[in-house]
This record gives sequence, C-alpha cells and structure tokens, in this order.
Amino acid sequence: MQNTILAIILLPLLGAIISGLFGRWIGRAGAHYVTIIGVATSCLLSFQILWQITNGDFPVINIQLYEWGRLGNLSLGIGVLLDPLSAVMISVVTFVSLMVHIYTIGYMKDDPGYQRFFCYISLFTFSMLTLVLSNNFLQLFFGWEAVGVVSYLLIGFWFKKDSAVFANLKAFLVNRVGDFGFLLGIAGVLYYFGSLDYQSVFTQAKFITDGGPVISVGMGEWSALTFICICLFIGAMGKSAQVPLHVWLPDSMEGPTPISALIHAATMVTAGVFMVARMSPLFELSTTALSFILVIGACTAFFMGLLGIVQQDIKRVVAYSTLSQLGYMVAALGASAYAAGIFHLMTHAFFKALLFLAAGSVIVAMHHVQDIRKMGNLRKYMPVTYFTSLIGTLALVGMPAFAGFYSKDAIIEAVRHTEIAGSSFAYVCLVAGVFFTALYSFRVFFLVFHTKERMDDHTRSGLKESPLVITLPLILLAVPSFAIGWNTMEPMLFGDFFKQSIHVLPEHDSLAMMAREFHGIRAFTLHGMATLPFYLMVAGFITALMLFVIKPEWRTRLVSKLALPEKILSNHFYFDAFYQKVLVGLGLLTGKGLWKAGEQRIIDGMMVNGSAKLVNTFAAVIRHIQTGYLYHYALLMLVGLLAVFLWLYFQVK
Repeated sequence: MQNTILAIILLPLLGAIISGLFGRWIGRAGAHYVTIIGVATSCLLSFQILWQITNGDFPVINIQLYEWGRLGNLSLGIGVLLDPLSAVMISVVTFVSLMVHIYTIGYMKDDPGYQRFFCYISLFTFSMLTLVLSNNFLQLFFGWEAVGVVSYLLIGFWFKKDSAVFANLKAFLVNRVGDFGFLLGIAGVLYYFGSLDYQSVFTQAKFITDGGPVISVGMGEWSALTFICICLFIGAMGKSAQVPLHVWLPDSMEGPTPISALIHAATMVTAGVFMVARMSPLFELSTTALSFILVIGACTAFFMGLLGIVQQDIKRVVAYSTLSQLGYMVAALGASAYAAGIFHLMTHAFFKALLFLAAGSVIVAMHHVQDIRKMGNLRKYMPVTYFTSLIGTLALVGMPAFAGFYSKDAIIEAVRHTEIAGSSFAYVCLVAGVFFTALYSFRVFFLVFHTKERMDDHTRSGLKESPLVITLPLILLAVPSFAIGWNTMEPMLFGDFFKQSIHVLPEHDSLAMMAREFHGIRAFTLHGMATLPFYLMVAGFITALMLFVIKPEWRTRLVSKLALPEKILSNHFYFDAFYQKVLVGLGLLTGKGLWKAGEQRIIDGMMVNGSAKLVNTFAAVIRHIQTGYLYHYALLMLVGLLAVFLWLYFQVK
C-alpha cells in the first residue's frame, strides 16, 4: 500500500519533470501523453483506495516515509496520512486534474508554451496531493507554499501580458499575508505542543481546557489555542480567498481557462477548507475561532455573490461564484459541520470545473471574446456545451436532485441548527445568497445561450461546437455534477464515513441535529422543494428571466434607479482601491520617508558622509603639524619627553 500511495503522489511529479525538462525532445504529443498517463494512473489508484474505504476494508494509514532532519527531540520528516478525508480529496483532485489535462489538449493547441503548461498543471497536481496527504504541519506548509508558487507561474503563464504579470504578483502578495498568519499558527503549535505531527498534537489537544495556556497579543490575554486557530485560519483566508483576502482570485482569470478551472475547483482554493477540516480537533476547542470563521464565511458567501451580478466577463462571473461558494464551505466549518463543508467542496469541484471549462469552450468558439454582451443564442451552434452548462448552472443554484442542492442546503440547515455566536447573521447571509446565486448564474446562462445574437458577422460565420477533446471532459464532469449527491450525502453527512478524520464535540454537532430530521435522500429532495432557499432560487430564476429575456428594458430602468449600488458593486466594494491607494500608498509614503530621513540624512548624511567629513576636518588640523622642519620635530619630541617625565614624577610622588 505504501507503494500505491507513493505512486499517487509521484506520478504527476514524474510527468511534470519529463514534460518540463525534455519537452523540446518529446514534442507536444509526448508532453501531454506523459502527464495525462501519470495523472490518470493516480486517479485510478485514488478511486481504488476510496472504494476500499467506502466498503470498510481499508485501515487508516499514518506512516513516516523519510526523516530528513532532527532538532533535538523534534523529527523533521516526510509522511503520509491516508484516511477517508484525504481519500476524498485525492480522488477529487486527480479526477478534476485529469479532465483539465485532457481539455488542455484542445484549448492550448496553438500556444507556444504548450509543454510548459502541461508541466505546470501536473506539478500543481503533485503539490496539492502532497498537501492533502501530509501527516505533519511542516510538510503541510511545504505543500501549501508549493501550490502558491505554481499558481503564481500559472496565473502569469502569458507573462508578456502586463495584466497577467500584475495578477500573479497580486496573488503572490495577498497570499503572503495569509501565509504569515499560517506560519505563526504553526509556530504556536510547535511552541505549545512541542511537536509538528498531527497525531501527537491532536492527542495533546484533547486535554486542553479553558484553563490552558494564554498568550498576550496586545489586546489582553487570549487562549493560546484560540490564537493558534485564528492564525491558522488566516492562512486559510488567503488560500481560500475569504474577505478581506479575496481580491487576488478574480484577477487569477488572467491565466488560461484550464488553470482557472483547476485553481477554482480542486486545488489551491480548496486547500484552506481542507486544512480547517483536518484541524477540527483543534478548532473544536475554541468557540471564538469557530464564530470568527462562521462570520467571515457568511460575509464572503453573500457579498461576493452580489459582485457576480455586475460582471461582464464570462470567466469573472464564474470566479465570483467561486468566492461565494467558498464562503458557504467556510461557514459550514464555522458551524462545526466540517463534513458538510467537505461535501460541498466535492460537489462544487465537479460543477465549478464544468462551468469553467464550458466557459472556455465558449471562449474558443467566440475567438477568445469573453464579454457576455457580445454573445447570444449559442445553444444553436454549441448544443453539447449548452446542455452541460445547463447542468452545471442547475447544480450551482441548488436545484433539487442536482449535486449542489444537497451540499448547499445541508450547509444552510447546519448553520440554522448551530448555536455558535454569529449563526443568526450567517443564516440570513447564506439564505439571501441563494437568490443572488440564481440571479447571476441564470443571467450569464441566458445572455450567452439565449437572447438575440450580438456577435459580429465574422465570429458568427465560424461558430461551431468545440472538438471532442474539449466536450468530452464537459460530459464526464456533467455526470457527477448531476448525480454525485444521491449516494454520498447520507454516509458523508449522517453516517460514520468521516469518523476517523473529523472530530466534533457533541455540543457543536449541528449535523447530528439535522440527522434527526433526515428520512432518506428522496424525502430530503422532496422537502427541498418546500423550503425558503428553493423559493429564493426560483425567484432568482424568474428575476433573471424577466430582466434579461422577456423584459430587458426593465433592466435599463432598474440600473438607472440603482446607480449608486451599481457603482459600488462595479468597483468591488472598493477593496482594490483601498488596498492600492491606502495600504500601498501608505507603504510607499513610509518607504519614501525612511529613504529620505533614514537613509539619505541619517545613514548617508551623518554616518557615512558625516564620518568622512569628520576625518577630513581632523586631518586638515593635524596636517599643520607636519611642517617638514627638523627643529619642529625635535621640539615636539622634547615636549613629549617632558610630559612623560612629569606624569612619572606625579605617579611616584
């Protein structure tokens, strides 16, 4: 089994190395074959392990593969923790990655960086697998940083575009803020627990009570565990793009569409959600941290969903949708419904990858036009993309019987049942978010595939369905986007599937409260058609239908009356302006002040140039003594000897 796990992790790395170092010799076909074979094999092995775990004949594996260093009693090693949680993650990561690899053959066929792109996405897959299979905090941090580095390379893949360079630098800097908090949290774990091994830390955490260690952070005394959990979650806020560290994710659309799908669906942005679920034994001991997580997730789910309404770029609408859905996942974590958060992570990975790849299919057909105002009636030309997009959209909005319905409604119900501080506010945000999710989702769907054709004649003349290498991944992703929830909801949320991976205190177990009202998947589906979220979803659909299909003139009147809210949304709540003009401006002002006053006046003016001037002045005085006359030197020698004799005389006396 150890060899199987190593194969899952290392095969994508091997493909990345071959395509990256030898891409010139193996050519384009060789680059995509070697990486696809590696990821496909990892995917099949992951499915095999998940099947065995589902059938109950697979033990939890926690082994150290290699010790590369030791600090006193602290072992620094590479290890593997394979349990139901990591099994779900590796299956999702490898399957979505495989679909993206296949899709890339068609999407990037004319790109000069073809081999380099396959190298990067395979390396991205390896980095995420390393992260989710780690059994210690240090290896987790290595995987954490590795996905950050590769995302930087992929967002700026078209490095000759200024916007791409700006976007990857923005992602890099924002994630450094989150990673600083994450590193502080890991340092706190090492300081208070004396270990970086998950099992050791979680075992010790069980014995920590309210009377445990405290830490002073300038705002009074905090529980050390609360401080650690909040610092760890700040890392998750950066990776999983939670308010206010969300600003990098929409700009990541500057990368090619396949990597947008991989980042948003199964790799980088899900790392934070996975990490918090993995650390549930720690987070469960701090209701303060849980409340903080719950409120942040709810704010992200609602306010980022609002921004999707005003976007005109087809990929940016899907990007803000990702932000909103990540908020739902994080809110579930704050409600101690970790299983619901992971369940939504899984379903979301399929339908979000589907929506991104479908958007890419549209972009290819439209000759890389991404403005939805220049599209329309594409269902006539692209039937496969149309029907798969419809499935993805229905899953996203939470239509009963589709995958997104089961996971999103489970999160909303879990938040309703929890008593953690902030739950009422969070519940209102999540329920209201359902309406806006339906509104922006159907807005894009109608403007792209219905309504009148708004493209130019040249684009219209070449419109046709994408080739099979692009549509096949869409079809394969559409299947789980529709059906994955039917057989997985009950064991993952109300069964014991995650009992070896996730720890929840009885008083926090909101899913257990839900289980009392759960009477099977069919009853849950039927009941979902009589709930407030369903009515709000239908209201969002009707609103989009009226404003963008039946009565588009109403939209013009509405926008004119809501000019101020529209301006605020178009400027993304001014987060970017605040960061750029206030924080960056303040940083530049501080740097300029330190440069002028500190470097030029103190360091250069006083210390460097000042010392030189002092030596020069002293030398100018001393040089008058050096006259060159012998009798002057004799006189100085006599004066010196006289001074010595006088000093000795008074010393003896």
